[in-house]
Formats: sequence, C-alpha cells, structure tokens
Amino acid sequence: MKGAVCIITRHVLSILAANNAGVLSRISGLFSRRGYNIDSLSVGTTEDPRYSRITVSLMGDERVIEQIQKQVAKLVDVVDVIELASDKAVYRELCFIKVEAGAAVRSDIFNIASIFRANIVDVTLGTITVEMTGDRDKLEAFIELMKPYGIMEIVRTGLTGIARGWDTTYVNTQAM
Repeated sequence: MKGAVCIITRHVLSILAANNAGVLSRISGLFSRRGYNIDSLSVGTTEDPRYSRITVSLMGDERVIEQIQKQVAKLVDVVDVIELASDKAVYRELCFIKVEAGAAVRSDIFNIASIFRANIVDVTLGTITVEMTGDRDKLEAFIELMKPYGIMEIVRTGLTGIARGWDTTYVNTQAM
C-alpha cells in the first residue's frame, strides 16, 4: 500500500526447533542474511529434550515480522514459530551487575537491591554482585541507580517469555 505508515515496535518470537547441532546458527544466519537485527536471543532445552525453545526479541513493523516468521518456519529443524504478544505472555530477563562497594556504601546497595527484589549473590571486600530478573524497564531502572556506585560489569541473558494461562508456546511434541 503506497503511502502507508510503518510502525516499528518490539516483537518477541518463540521458536521451537529440534535440539540439533547447527540449528541456532542457521536461524541466526537467516536473520543476518536478510538484514534483520536481533535485539536479544535466549535458548534452552524444553520439557522434551529433543527440542529447544529459542526466544528472539527484535524491532520491526507487522509486515517485516510476518515475513521473518514465514522464513524461519521454512527452516528444516524448525517445528513452530509464534509471536508472543505482550498482553498474552510473560517476559523476563536475567541480569548480573557487579558494583564497587566499599563499607561506606554497602548498606545502600543492599537496600536498593531489596526494593527491587534482587538477590545479592557475591560479596567481597570491594564489590557486590547482584542477580536480578524482570522486564527491561525494571533492569534499566536498577542499573541507573547503581551507576553512581561504579558499575564494574553487567551480564544479561536476553529476553525469554512464555504464554500466559492455559495458552502454550509449543505444538504437541508428544505426537511427533
């Protein structure tokens, strides 16, 4: 449609694929060959060890996302591809944040971590490492509060998600 406005938004795709060597490389290669940027990527084995769930977060308009879904679905080891709509799914990300923490500021960091329901997973004489899960906005807010203390390192897993309630993010693999 000529003159149509394309609205670029974040989309989350949930891909069920055979748990075989090279599958992730083929899927990510498809994105790069087509010029699509992946914002985050997480992968793990499902309840059935024959399959892995790949969660991909990316920006695009509806037409681009639909095209990506069709292209990914054509790959040999891909069983199913669905979009996890934000109103019908739960998204989370895991993050480790290592902060400089001398004795004078240690209790402040502990208090902020408590407010965000984060876990302290390592403490040394000069550092604290915090483990936190949540949506992107929550993690970004916590990171901003930690900047004045001196962030030494941040490690993030990337987004993962699951459908809410009785909806599922998989096809029946028992029949396969």
